[in-house]
Amino acid sequence: MSAEQMKKRNAIQRTVDFFNEVGMLRHTPRSGYAFLGTGKESVAEHSYRTAVIGYVLARKTGADASRTMLLCLFHDLPEARTGDFNYVNRLYDTSRETEAFQDAISGTGLEKELLEAWNEHIARATPESILAHDADQLDLILNLKREKDLGNPYAAKWLENAVPRLHTDMAKEIAQTILETDHTDWWYLGPDSSWWGKRGECSQSCSQYVQNNDNILK
Repeated sequence: MSAEQMKKRNAIQRTVDFFNEVGMLRHTPRSGYAFLGTGKESVAEHSYRTAVIGYVLARKTGADASRTMLLCLFHDLPEARTGDFNYVNRLYDTSRETEAFQDAISGTGLEKELLEAWNEHIARATPESILAHDADQLDLILNLKREKDLGNPYAAKWLENAVPRLHTDMAKEIAQTILETDHTDWWYLGPDSSWWGKRGECSQSCSQYVQNNDNILK
């Protein structure tokens, strides 16, 4: 579609275009995992948990939670057009992220608010933008810890580089706890330990049903 054709589309048409573009993030892989050797995720998956982490960081530090979430949600929007540039890519190539962001929102009626958020994010001059960057790194740290738990020895090396990128004390404290926590604890430690040994056994009500319906079940 040419620039002239784009200008002829009304705000609702451009909003639908925008939604379809955001949907491309589901199909845009985070490229760094090719170097790590294990793990994978889309940019959309990364952005969702980053927004959740950003909300939590803001609530725990007294920052504006809604603003922080907004910055997190849109921090990788340009990658629908540019793809994900990992650290090796950035040694040789540059990405016109701001131009891609502007083109994505052009004509939607959302330009002022979202471009302000984008500029705030890249400037890292507000508490919310700093928390958004920390949330971005914490999501990576969580993934790296999972890959380390699953046996990838290189994940530990990546963690050594990722953790020092954090800025806030809250994010650093959370990162330390991530490093000390098995990624399966949230579900494995939930039931009483005896449950895991009995999980294949029939409950009392189940046993009574079997006794009452023994002939049918045979």
